[in-house]
Amino acid sequence: MQLQPAEARLRVATTASGFTLIEVLAALVIVALGMLGVIEAVTQQARNGTYLREKTLAHWVAMNVVTEQRLKAAPPPVAESSDDVEFAGQHWRWTMRVSQTQVQSLRRMDVTVRPAESKDGVVLASVSGFYGSAIGPAGGGAIAWNGPQGGEPSEEEAEVDGKKRKPPARPPSQPPAEGAPPTMPPQEED
Repeated sequence: MQLQPAEARLRVATTASGFTLIEVLAALVIVALGMLGVIEAVTQQARNGTYLREKTLAHWVAMNVVTEQRLKAAPPPVAESSDDVEFAGQHWRWTMRVSQTQVQSLRRMDVTVRPAESKDGVVLASVSGFYGSAIGPAGGGAIAWNGPQGGEPSEEEAEVDGKKRKPPARPPSQPPAEGAPPTMPPQEED
C-alpha cells in the first residue's frame, strides 16, 4: 500500500511534534530548582523582617529604661542592675550598668536588652545615656570645669551668680532693606 502525498505529510508532522519524556523531566527539574531558590529568598526575607522587628522593640525597651532613670529625682546608684519587662506582647530582659564620669554630677548609663528566653550573651540592643544635674546657671554662663573642689564657686562663677558682672548685651539685628543682605552691628569686645 502506497501512501498518498497528503497522508505522508500528515504522518511526518505528527511524529515530529511534541516533547519526549526526558525533555519534560529535565524541564521539571529546572523549574523545581528555581522554585527552591525563590522559596529560600522569601524565607530569608521573613527572617530578616522578624529580626528587625525584635531589634527595634529591644531598642525601645532600652530607651524606656534610660528615660525612666532620667525622670527620677535621684541619680541611679553606680552599680549593675537588671529586670524583666513585658513590651509589645514579648518578655524582655534589660541590664543597666551605671558608671561615674569625670564630671562629678554626671553618670553614664549603659543599657542592654535581650529576649527573656535567650542566653545571657545575646544582646539585641544597646543604648547609652547620661544622668546629670545642672552645673551652671540657667541660660548659660561660664562653667569652671577645673574650678575649686568642694562646691565653692570660682571667682568668675561668683560674679555671674552674684550679678556683679553681666555679659555684654548684643543689639538685635535690624531687618534688611528689600533685596539687601542682613547685617549685624559690630560686637563689643570684653
